[in-house]
Amino acid sequence: MKRLIGIAAIGAVVTLSACAPEPQPSPTPTGAPETPGTYTGPVAFIGDELDWFLLTPEEIASTLPDVGDVSAPSSSLVQISDGGGYDAVPSICFALTSEPSLGSIGSRTVSWTGSAAEEQDGGLNVLQFADEDTAKARMDQYIRAAEECGEFTYGGPSSFESTVVEGDDGVRVIAGSLVLTYPGGGHSLYKSFSSVGNVIVEMWQPFAGDPAFDSEATAALLRDRASEAKGKLIEELTANPPAPAETPAPADPAAAWSTWEITDSGIGPVLLGVESTEAIASVPGAEIEEPAWEGGPTRLVAPDGSASVLIWPQEEGTVVAAVSVGTANVVGDRNEDGAALPSAAGVKVGDPVAAAVAAFPEGTSIQIVSSGEDFYRWSTREGVSLSFRTDRDATEEGAVIIGIKVDDATLAKRFSYE
Repeated sequence: MKRLIGIAAIGAVVTLSACAPEPQPSPTPTGAPETPGTYTGPVAFIGDELDWFLLTPEEIASTLPDVGDVSAPSSSLVQISDGGGYDAVPSICFALTSEPSLGSIGSRTVSWTGSAAEEQDGGLNVLQFADEDTAKARMDQYIRAAEECGEFTYGGPSSFESTVVEGDDGVRVIAGSLVLTYPGGGHSLYKSFSSVGNVIVEMWQPFAGDPAFDSEATAALLRDRASEAKGKLIEELTANPPAPAETPAPADPAAAWSTWEITDSGIGPVLLGVESTEAIASVPGAEIEEPAWEGGPTRLVAPDGSASVLIWPQEEGTVVAAVSVGTANVVGDRNEDGAALPSAAGVKVGDPVAAAVAAFPEGTSIQIVSSGEDFYRWSTREGVSLSFRTDRDATEEGAVIIGIKVDDATLAKRFSYE
């Protein structure tokens, strides 16, 4: 985006006189250099900017009781994602028991030991979502849960006693004590959420017996940290305004698919955000394999059979939300040579994941326990993600890329707890 600067002309009034002196050259103005205006765009954090929300070990220990050893910050995220649990009544209370990280596209975490349960640690997740609207919609549900779930049912009588703080700068915080009872047992957690821009911070710690938690002090700490993070972002983007995204040159659909680029616009001629029919038509001559299930991806196969691309429609829609190559953990996965497939900044299927980390730094390594899937994910400020699927934990030495997917997370269906 080019900045247009208006220049005011200064007119000089000259008085004519019979004894007027010879005109002298006007001095050159030496005003202060112009500075950019304060950034007013989307409040969208990416990469290591998520670190700005983290609490120090001393802050964690001063806020929560019985905190043990605190880990170093990590860019790895573990998701259970099994959808299990009892039905909550009211249903919005399910928001308090589910994984906030579902639907996130980046994270930073710390964890710590506690005395309440040897098998359960406390933790703090800083979660990046696609955009401000997505994070706001999720936080709206947590606010509702805080308002409606003072007492609720989750297999048995349960409660969430909490403090809600909303700041003038868009920061919102919930901090409280969650007590769940259900057939055969139950558990209790100190539970907090804070949010600003496209980020939600979740903090939790198991406890036993009666709660010993200052929810007001915790809410104030999380509020202040989120406000500081927003201030840092505004300062950074004022000094270094985001450059407009470059539009890649149109890919030649007739060229070898190995020459196509995977960018934040799509893969080769197959673009995100267009109708699926348009995306399919963008590759004349490709063999078309219809979706294996309603709403599933369509596979395009190169005329020589050496490569294929999956086109993923928006859930309950027809717009292209994602495009992928290589293994996708779906019916019909093909064993294709990575050399024949499109690449992302030179990174191909079959390369070590370290190549993706080098080309796309400050991403997040993700393990999904329920499906046994592993990824290294890198995201843009506009909410587009590149996910490099790996053959094992992406943090393990020797992990290899087996699939690459680009998706526009702003097109994803928003998660609802009701």
